[in-house]
Amino acid sequence: MTQRTGTTVASRRIAVTAVALLTAALVAGCDDKPEAAPPDPKQELLAAVPTAEDAAFRFTTSDTSGDVSGVVDPVNRGMDIDTVTKDKEFTLEMSFRMVESRTWMKVNFKGAQDIQKLMKLPTKWMELDPTKIEGPDALPSYEGTDPGNVEVIIRAATDVQAGEGGTYTGVVDLSAQPELVDALEGVAPLGDVVEPIPFTAVVAPDGNLNSFTLQIPAAGKQKASEYVVEYFDFGNAPEIVAFTDDEAQSAPTAAYELLNG
Repeated sequence: MTQRTGTTVASRRIAVTAVALLTAALVAGCDDKPEAAPPDPKQELLAAVPTAEDAAFRFTTSDTSGDVSGVVDPVNRGMDIDTVTKDKEFTLEMSFRMVESRTWMKVNFKGAQDIQKLMKLPTKWMELDPTKIEGPDALPSYEGTDPGNVEVIIRAATDVQAGEGGTYTGVVDLSAQPELVDALEGVAPLGDVVEPIPFTAVVAPDGNLNSFTLQIPAAGKQKASEYVVEYFDFGNAPEIVAFTDDEAQSAPTAAYELLNG
């Protein structure tokens, strides 16, 4: 049997027309959907702050009082902190290790070893007894994955803008967030600053916050300065675990005298 070509052509034409109509309907349906809201730079920046889900990483903080560096290990709820305090006669290096509720300390007086001997301070790690520490802030402990308190600053920020290359800018208005001064006491020297404080931040390609710089203006006798926080080496920093009895000793009285002032 010979099939009429007219029927074949018509069938194809109908099929093509149906497909075209269906495609148009689908496109129209897609167009009817509301457009997705643009990303919120502030939320993007908050999402980049380290959390308990992150691998171990290194950090540094820097302000007019000095520099602090260390490692945070969220998995083991551990943290290493190294501080350096310079005096005319010597440099005091103090290191702390916190694993959950336990804390160890190591002290080194560079340039004045006689002081360490006179104070009867050992050069190895010492485990501290919290009950022998005076004051709630004298003994550092593991308090989370954001040692620079960047999250609390970002949450108080306004006019957060995203730039190129993972950069962000914004301002913090202390007059609208007076509790921020207390929250950052001992971390960022905000002093009597009342005007909005600008900041810059950089998020690395892996999505982790790499740096945060708070540009603190001059106020009274306080000169303009910067508070800088850096988080880096995610997944490459060493894990933080408790010391064994061979690696550390109980802290002597001299250690508590140093901490309690």
